[in-house]
Amino acid sequence: MQLFNLSLPFTHETLTQRYEEARRTWYPSRYAGLTNNPGKYMEMYKKGEVKTKEIQAAYQLLLTYLNAQQKP
Repeated sequence: MQLFNLSLPFTHETLTQRYEEARRTWYPSRYAGLTNNPGKYMEMYKKGEVKTKEIQAAYQLLLTYLNAQQKP
């Protein structure tokens, strides 16, 4: 929840919106035009890859939590 800056209770719409924002921010190829230094680009690209995987895992976990809360 910290990754998406959420607090309980939260909705599916809020979670999805924050997920999309985080994903756009950390998308690895976003860094292509930010620097002419190939070493710096690769460093940021790899950091973006790691962060994107964290974001995806956190989203799936929170989505599972929401689905479990909605079941009677």
